[in-house]
Amino acid sequence: MVPTFTDLSRSESEPKKGKVNNIIANNEEENKELQQEIDRRKDQSKSVWRKVPLCPDWRKEEFKAVTVTLDAATAHPALLLSENGRRVTWQERRKDLPNSTQRFKSLPCVLGQPHITSGRCYWEVEVENSHSWDLGVCRDSVTRKGRVTMSSQNGFWAIRLYSGEYWALNSPETLLTVGEKPLKVGIFLDYEDGDVSFFNMTDGSHIFSFPKNTFYGVLRPLFRLWSSDSGSLSICTDEEKVVDIVIPMQN
Repeated sequence: MVPTFTDLSRSESEPKKGKVNNIIANNEEENKELQQEIDRRKDQSKSVWRKVPLCPDWRKEEFKAVTVTLDAATAHPALLLSENGRRVTWQERRKDLPNSTQRFKSLPCVLGQPHITSGRCYWEVEVENSHSWDLGVCRDSVTRKGRVTMSSQNGFWAIRLYSGEYWALNSPETLLTVGEKPLKVGIFLDYEDGDVSFFNMTDGSHIFSFPKNTFYGVLRPLFRLWSSDSGSLSICTDEEKVVDIVIPMQN
């Protein structure tokens, strides 16, 4: 039987289809192997938190995002909080507020909720509109009145921007080298591992990690403004932009 044109076309095209299918299969296998290698290296990096400062996007996969709000009962009288508790600014006229064991008197600080006693969590703070600040975490039991030195030895794990320089508040304080000026700072806390790390969320770079600690008791998010020209700090949220309406601080 004489083969038809269709039969000849089919017989010629089938080897070509086979080659194409082989190429596709090989590419899929190479892509699969490449992805496996990426995942392997990623998992390897994640297993050594202290030795490899991971980019914040990788840490977000392992840490829980927490909703942080400012606790008015802890706020220094010079600080003014937004209605939704997500922004702190400086007020020129300090208010006379009832005495409270929770309120900061000597340092213009305010603590955030929640109370943290375990797990891995993180939050982000907008610092674009502030020129001098401290950010980090502290023990809920830190001294709020009288002479207070903010350092890791005294239960404060924070970094500072002051006069255009960035510092880590360990003992002694450490001058930090920061490339691109951060518009947002990410604070990552691993309670069980005793790790507090800070990231520039603008370019994804690592700012600083404190030496490993042994945490006990309650830890709280910490915020500080230095003076009336410090600007404002805003806790990042996926909700609408924080408004500037303020409310009196309650005891």
